[in-house]
Amino acid sequence: MTDLPGRENDPNENPFAMFGNPEQMAQAMRQFADMLSAPQGSGPVNWDMAKNIARHAVVAEGDPSVMEGERRQIVEALRLADLWLDEATALPSGVATPQAWSRSEWIENTVPVWRTLCEPIAQRMVDTMGGALGGAGLPAEAQQMAGPLMGMLKQMGGMMVGQQIGQALGSLAREVIGTTDIGLPLSGTAALLPGGIASFSQGLELPADEIRLYLALREAAHHRLFQHVPWLRSHLLGAVEEYARGITVDTSALEEQIRGLDISNPQAIQEALSGGALLKPEETERQKAALARLETTLALVEGWVATVVGQAADGKLPSAGALAETVRRRRATGGPAELTFGTLVGLELRPRRLREAAALWQSVKDARGIDGRDALWGHPDLMPTADDLDDPDAFVRGDSTWDISQLDAEPGAPGQDDEGDKS
Repeated sequence: MTDLPGRENDPNENPFAMFGNPEQMAQAMRQFADMLSAPQGSGPVNWDMAKNIARHAVVAEGDPSVMEGERRQIVEALRLADLWLDEATALPSGVATPQAWSRSEWIENTVPVWRTLCEPIAQRMVDTMGGALGGAGLPAEAQQMAGPLMGMLKQMGGMMVGQQIGQALGSLAREVIGTTDIGLPLSGTAALLPGGIASFSQGLELPADEIRLYLALREAAHHRLFQHVPWLRSHLLGAVEEYARGITVDTSALEEQIRGLDISNPQAIQEALSGGALLKPEETERQKAALARLETTLALVEGWVATVVGQAADGKLPSAGALAETVRRRRATGGPAELTFGTLVGLELRPRRLREAAALWQSVKDARGIDGRDALWGHPDLMPTADDLDDPDAFVRGDSTWDISQLDAEPGAPGQDDEGDKS
């Protein structure tokens, strides 16, 4: 009888005892069902599962809904910040419908961009996992007969990569302040997270409204660039994708991890493949060039934002200088968010030359005015290079070519009809 003391683990009395903890078994089966529910042809990753994992991660540590008072404070801060920026840049407003998001809402609204960034790497990982799992220890004739099994194994690989992505997104969502923290345009909507602002504010003995307004200035400034510099978004995301295309998976390390693995046990496969080491790429020359291009552009974006925000806040926010230094250290030194992003797309996003870029933009503004500085965003060929960061004075003197009149025929550049006389 199952109600006798000491008999609850007897397999004769409890036929399911051999499977261990029933809750763990149930969780593994749910994940397996999620994997099997992914529509065929929907891509290498089950994104519904990844989003659920990310949401569970943030909810587990507390993710309250945004209260009406918090929402109103953030919307007002973004609108006021956008108004201040009108005096500091020639680029028009990029804030149409300012919003306040919970961490779960940040996940939901940024997943489309993460999908674009992550799927090139995920596809390589899934193909490699499927091949390694399907071919490990099987003779050639058996591998030829394993076609249907290989399809399921690739789905299982997609589940494992999706699980890693979900965990990484959940971790990143606990750190971010808005949609532009990592320098990439993760959303077309300007938004701040009350929870992220609260975390950023810890240890800062500064007025809460000044902190909120300064962070709103940064968010709104980024959106002016991303909304009105047509080539910038594709340039940044394209550099990440170019880097991802060069990734090679260490198949020998993968085979070592799965040697002797029971492919009928999804829990065992999950444990074997849950480490982040499999997502570490070997950098080729092509990848290094893409990374250098990405780092330079990120530094120019961050340096421009720092310069414009500093000008907009001058005389209005007494704590702007202290907040600027806090943000600069946070972006330049990296932290858990940098490691998390590295897990997602295989690289760090760090504007290593932020100070040099900010100094260059300030020098250009002093020499050519606001319109002349912002006209450089009209075309990527006008932008300062990594060498210009080494010698900003030469760039300002005009030793670097930046004749915008030669680009009148280029489509999509902002304000080309009237920027030729703004230098």
